[in-house]
Amino acid sequence: MNSISGKKIILGVCGSIAAYKSAFLLRELQRADAEVRVVMTPSAANFIAPLTFSALSRSQVYMDMFPEKSTSMGTWHIDLGLWADAMIIAPVTASTIAKLAHGIADNFLTSLVLALRAPLVIAPAMDVDMFVHPATASNIAKLMERGVHVIQPEEGELASGLSGKGRLPEVDTIMKYMNDFFLGYHRDLAGKKVLVTAGPTQEPIDAVRFISNRSSGKMGFAVAAAAANRGAEVRLITGPVGLETPQNVSRENVGTAEEMFTALERNVDWCDVLVMTAAVSDYRAENIPDRKIKKDEFAGGKASVSLVENTDILKALAPRKGNRLFVGFALETDNVIDNAKRKLKSKSLDAIVVNNPRVEGAGFGTETNKVTIISGRDESQTDLPMLSKYEVADRIFDHILTLH
Repeated sequence: MNSISGKKIILGVCGSIAAYKSAFLLRELQRADAEVRVVMTPSAANFIAPLTFSALSRSQVYMDMFPEKSTSMGTWHIDLGLWADAMIIAPVTASTIAKLAHGIADNFLTSLVLALRAPLVIAPAMDVDMFVHPATASNIAKLMERGVHVIQPEEGELASGLSGKGRLPEVDTIMKYMNDFFLGYHRDLAGKKVLVTAGPTQEPIDAVRFISNRSSGKMGFAVAAAAANRGAEVRLITGPVGLETPQNVSRENVGTAEEMFTALERNVDWCDVLVMTAAVSDYRAENIPDRKIKKDEFAGGKASVSLVENTDILKALAPRKGNRLFVGFALETDNVIDNAKRKLKSKSLDAIVVNNPRVEGAGFGTETNKVTIISGRDESQTDLPMLSKYEVADRIFDHILTLH
């Protein structure tokens, strides 16, 4: 089925050696009966002439914010942003990705993206070291959390002579992605209600101190963003973190494990799927004074805190599970798979996602993760490669859909 027919598409082109593929992409979009307008960054003109796109599209190419011969009133980017059904930037460079992530509008293309009311798809193309750089990974993750769709680059020989991930996908691959996009492939959670927990909890031991862990909340926020981008209605319950709320996600902040349990009790009957990524404290202080404990109050320079066990949230919610899908997370350093399988059974989960913080790139605070998904149906394992946390979240929902 040709879902591209009749669509109004903006094709963005950035300054990359892969820009020549954009001319072929333009032709294929036109053959699919799309109406296409081309926008270029000034550096893109160093790789392919605007006249090429003007001749192929039979339309003006947009590049200069203030062209000398224009009779426009200066709101081209606004008008074009309202016109489109979608915008795809292929190729998009590391520089433009950084600008988009931080809202920098220093040329026509970046200004247009800020004014765009339609979905945005980007196809990165750059050298492998630029693509895997933490700054680029962070910027791409930020864009994905905002709802930008990313066509992952392919592995192969690059312009530098190096080999690795960074090649712009072939035109056929991009066309298939766009066709699936307009078919609604990326809205396959429409009508579903997804409840997500994220971040650490903080358990007070006096008026100013607390026990916590190193969870950043990034994995849970990526799960919430991925669910919303795929069409779900999403509620996010999070411990104390310094992250932006993903687009189209309802957020509730909590502090302690008991507060998180209370919030989940209030929301669990609403959801179809619960994804429990939060790193909830297992214990809390038995007695919490309403003042700061002074150092000299402890005998011999030694301090001790009496701890009591917190509620096991997933176990406590199990009687209310019904037909809902419950997905848990486990962070294990020893006997990783065996310990995760025990949690899978004891907590009545439909799936559990386990990772080991000793694996580089899979620990706290990173932009990436390396996980294994274990199915509650037959304990089958799906080992994922090192991926961005958003990509991991997407794969988790792919698995959840198989459970449905």
